[in-house]
Amino acid sequence: MSTRQRLLTIVYVLIIIVCIGIIGYMLIEGWSFLDSLYMTIITLSTVGFQEVRELSEGGKAFSIILILFGVGTLSYSLITVGQYILEGNLATIWGRRRMKDKIAKLKKHVILCGYGLVGREVAKAFKDEGVPLVIIEQDPEALALAVENDFLCLQGNANNDEVLEEAGISRAKALVAALGTDADNVYVTLSARQIRPDLFIVARASTDESEPKLLQAGANRTMSPYGIGGRRLAMLTLRPVVVDFVDTTLSSRRGELVLENIRVLPGSPMCGKEIHDGRQYSGGATILAVKKRDGRLFTSPSADMMLEVDDELVVIGTREQLRSLEGAVEA
Repeated sequence: MSTRQRLLTIVYVLIIIVCIGIIGYMLIEGWSFLDSLYMTIITLSTVGFQEVRELSEGGKAFSIILILFGVGTLSYSLITVGQYILEGNLATIWGRRRMKDKIAKLKKHVILCGYGLVGREVAKAFKDEGVPLVIIEQDPEALALAVENDFLCLQGNANNDEVLEEAGISRAKALVAALGTDADNVYVTLSARQIRPDLFIVARASTDESEPKLLQAGANRTMSPYGIGGRRLAMLTLRPVVVDFVDTTLSSRRGELVLENIRVLPGSPMCGKEIHDGRQYSGGATILAVKKRDGRLFTSPSADMMLEVDDELVVIGTREQLRSLEGAVEA
């Protein structure tokens, strides 16, 4: 039984004992309700005040029984309350303060709003990739599960600007809105976009109708768990080996080859060079696709394609090759 459950049980027992005391004095001594209540309280609290009236032999015997049961229960309740304060509240307050201190030191982290079924999978993927993460969750049970899984968490409404600020939105590199309803995800997206116009936001959409609303609210990308789940089931049926290959290369913790998304930053030696000229910096990694700043996506780009600032490269290679390429494009 938890400490909170013990406290509730004690409260119920004390109420029952007080009721028994009141009824007992009223029946044995013939006192009024107020006199009986007063006598019960001073007896249980052992304050030593004088009795309301002289007690009869039956009243004295009843008082002895009331003291034995009542004072013992009251003492146990005080011990339990003390235990709850020391082990529960103080530990919780201290834990929250330490967690807030850790969050305040984060930079370029991801904020995950919601730790439901979808949010848990998102958090697990970020953890596997070694991405720093802060979870915002209202539900106490979901929050406790996130803490149990060693995630940095904040309890609160992700629509609240103060909660987003506390999660370090000003220093974050991305936000994932994975709450249970599309309406909540729209509000979170609006709030986050208002605070950080340049923040990369990915939002969950339960229905096709919600996707344009989320994009209009400021989401850079939307994702339907049902749509992706359905397509994945189909691909597992039709092309299981291809799915296994993609899963392996998408995870940096598994396999020899890794798929990665890399942005060409200003000052990179690859800026203004054609793909075949930039291979000296790639370390052997292969560029599979290039997404231009205007949104055009080129799959199997030609070797003479010019690389420009803010081009997004989809590359495949070993970890060493990707590290070499990242150093070149982000220099």
